Amino acid sequence: MSPASTGANDADDVRAAAAGDRHAFQRLYHLHVGRVHGAVYRLAGYDHARAEDLTQDAFIRAWQKLPGFRHESAFGTWLYRLAVNVALMDIRSRGADPVSMLDDDHLPDTGETPFCAAEREELEHAIGQLPPRARAVLVLHDIEGWRHEEIGNELGMAVGTSKAQLHRARGLLRKVLGERS
Repeated sequence: MSPASTGANDADDVRAAAAGDRHAFQRLYHLHVGRVHGAVYRLAGYDHARAEDLTQDAFIRAWQKLPGFRHESAFGTWLYRLAVNVALMDIRSRGADPVSMLDDDHLPDTGETPFCAAEREELEHAIGQLPPRARAVLVLHDIEGWRHEEIGNELGMAVGTSKAQLHRARGLLRKVLGERS
């Protein structure tokens, strides 16, 4: 399915779902659940059970807020942002300080070289061990592609703090993984 046809289907299904059509919402769920789950899975520190719960929470919140969706952005963009917010609220509710300095490791630089399964598992484990807020900055910047301004706004920190946490996180991650910078 092309992005253009996906957007057209989204618009029709979004309107129908906002009017209470559960089948339309189910179609939206199936179309977007992979991306939503991937984002919250990384933010949840690669904890499968927590990611499943957060994914469901995001879709429940989307169903509740759908009548207020203003169609100013694509539905997928709105849903993704809502899901990230659900994951970040979960981090906050667990008592993580958005601007605390890192204690452990952080996310690596993204490279061209693909990871083998064992390397990927080791990397996911290392990222999962990061403090929640540090992991959030790393995941949002290096994996999800957010700019530091967006991260700062979302996490309530200065742009410079976001950059500093990311730099330190990458160094800690390299240290944990045994690399030399």
